[in-house]
Amino acid sequence: MGVVIIDGSTVRDFVDDEALFNKSVEERFSTLDLNGDGVLSRSELRKAFETFRLLEAHFGVDVVTPPDQLTQLYDSIFDKFDCDHSGTVDLEEFRSEMKKIMLAIADGLGSCPIQMALDDDDDGQNFLKKAADLEASKAPPSTSTS
Repeated sequence: MGVVIIDGSTVRDFVDDEALFNKSVEERFSTLDLNGDGVLSRSELRKAFETFRLLEAHFGVDVVTPPDQLTQLYDSIFDKFDCDHSGTVDLEEFRSEMKKIMLAIADGLGSCPIQMALDDDDDGQNFLKKAADLEASKAPPSTSTS
């Protein structure tokens, strides 16, 4: 488990680095596209959100959400990503919504830094960790005097 400290500017800088952000989105999309058909189905996107466990825990305590309520929520998330209402989410739709989500996180954080514990086994897919890594790469190297 690693710990990073980020604020809104950390996240915004990551999104503004178009090459790194796009590469990160493409890698995540490829991971989520389980059947490799170039689009995300409703079930593929749902599986992705289920792994985040955003809805099943409340302050570290597991809660039970009725299955029909979960289905409604996941369907509304899918509908938000499926901008052209084609029944699938292509890479550009995914990129657009991920950008909106990341910028909303940046706005919510503002200039207040937060400390986050991140799993080391995320296969390098965590966008917030990538944002922190980008910021760390910009820091001048520390010099020690002996």
